[in-house]
Amino acid sequence: MTRQVRDVNGRLWTVQGTLEWRTPATEDDFEHDVAAGYVPGVVMLVLITVLIVALVSWMPVDVVVPGWLIVLLVLLGLFFPARWAVRRPWTLIAETGDSAEGEAGGSSERWMGTIRGYFNARSEISRIAKEISQDTSPSYEGVLKPLT
Repeated sequence: MTRQVRDVNGRLWTVQGTLEWRTPATEDDFEHDVAAGYVPGVVMLVLITVLIVALVSWMPVDVVVPGWLIVLLVLLGLFFPARWAVRRPWTLIAETGDSAEGEAGGSSERWMGTIRGYFNARSEISRIAKEISQDTSPSYEGVLKPLT
C-alpha cells in the first residue's frame, strides 16, 4: 500500500505500509518475547491430522455424514490461519525528501510506526494521508513517530 500526498507547503510525501511476517521486537513486548517458535504449531497440526485420519478410518460404513458438517469443519479449520494472516503487523512509513519549490537542500523527514492488522493499516494510511494534506506533517498523536 503506497500513497503520495502533497502537504500545504507543496512537499511530496510518500506514505506506505509493508507487511511484516515476523512480529518486530519492541521495548513494550520485551517481557513477553518468549515464543517457542514454530515447533508447537507443527506438533498441533500433526496431532490434528492424526486424529482426523483415525476418525475417518474407524468410522462405520453405514454412517452418513451431512455435507454441512464437512463444510463447517473445513471453515473451522481455516479460521485460525485466516485470522493469523489478517492480524499480521504492518510497518507504516511516511517520508519526504523534497522542499516546497524544489530547492536544493530541502529538509527530509521520515516517520515510522507499527500497527496490527490489514484493515487497521489501510484506515491508518488514509488518516495519515489526510493529516499530511491538511498540515505539514503527520500528527504526533497517531501511530507514526519521527525518526532522527
